[in-house]
Amino acid sequence: MKKYLLSAFLLAALGAQAAGPPDTAGARRPPVERPWYRPSHLVLQTGGGLGMVAGGAGYEFAKDRLETDVLIGYVPKRFAGSTLSLASLKFMYSPFRLRVAEQVQVLPITVGAYFSYTHGTLNDEIKGQYSSDYYWFSTDTRYGPLVGGRVTYLTAPVPATGLPRKLSVYYELGSNDLYLASYLNNRNGGLGIGQLLTLALGVKADF
Repeated sequence: MKKYLLSAFLLAALGAQAAGPPDTAGARRPPVERPWYRPSHLVLQTGGGLGMVAGGAGYEFAKDRLETDVLIGYVPKRFAGSTLSLASLKFMYSPFRLRVAEQVQVLPITVGAYFSYTHGTLNDEIKGQYSSDYYWFSTDTRYGPLVGGRVTYLTAPVPATGLPRKLSVYYELGSNDLYLASYLNNRNGGLGIGQLLTLALGVKADF
């Protein structure tokens, strides 16, 4: 009897050793949630009234249909009479997107608005040079509408999240409060449509 029990014990031990621990090397890791404070993408653009060159970061919401970007822009003195630095905030909404290829998406229309503050405008450092009502508009604060489009290339999925990284190029047409007010108040001999609009070209990349 003892001989049978010993044999059964040895067989069980050998079977357990052969089975070993489960192999988890190929198991998929659970998605890693991005901290709320970490931006989802980087932005670099030129034009659009936000600087000769402007860069920053942004966030995406509502399944990537809503975006907000924070940009810092720069204009050299030789192009503006004084060196300009701009801080801007943009909000964009993309109602739909088209999958034109396995790794290519097109956002045919994006709409939104922006707000910007410019430091370095001529005479903004000289206090008392002009009375407070000399200008009827702000010389350093602008806001206005935006409309544009985008083409996005989807790269291989990130192992940590299982989601593809995105690299996008975009254009935006915009205007601002000063241009619109000047156009509406001077329809005869005032600004033309070409002078009313600004054009921005840029790139966005996930990180």
